[in-house]
Amino acid sequence: MASWKVAAIGTSWLVVVITSTVSAQSARDRLAGVHTLDCTFALHAVGTWKSGVPQAEVKASRLTVRFESVNQDDGTARVAGMFGPSDIIVRLSGDTLHLIQSFREGPLYATTVFPKETRAGRLQAVHTRHELTDVSLPGYTSSPEQYYGDCQASP
Repeated sequence: MASWKVAAIGTSWLVVVITSTVSAQSARDRLAGVHTLDCTFALHAVGTWKSGVPQAEVKASRLTVRFESVNQDDGTARVAGMFGPSDIIVRLSGDTLHLIQSFREGPLYATTVFPKETRAGRLQAVHTRHELTDVSLPGYTSSPEQYYGDCQASP
């Protein structure tokens, strides 16, 4: 292979590595300084058991979640919910931000924001709901759910 081709390939590879490293560092820095997150989840999977066998159904979603007063030093934040705001736990672990809401009634909700951009500066996110009830009501979680989307992080 001609030396100019090797140099061109090497230079291209270096540009890709540097660009992705700078982009990842920028997203990590945004996570470290976040105080508000506006999240939108457009797809979710619902888990069920039929005759004791686990199954999942993927559906479109319109879930939005807003996290405010994120204080990573104290490990606290507030989430705006259907029944008003509630206090939650926050952990910046490596390069991911975890927001955990544990209800007194039993359910556990967790949102993880990753330092990878989706579009227009938004960051990839997943939101899970660990909940199981015998009665299913429209608009309420009654089975385990996992949502996929992204969040806009603001300082």
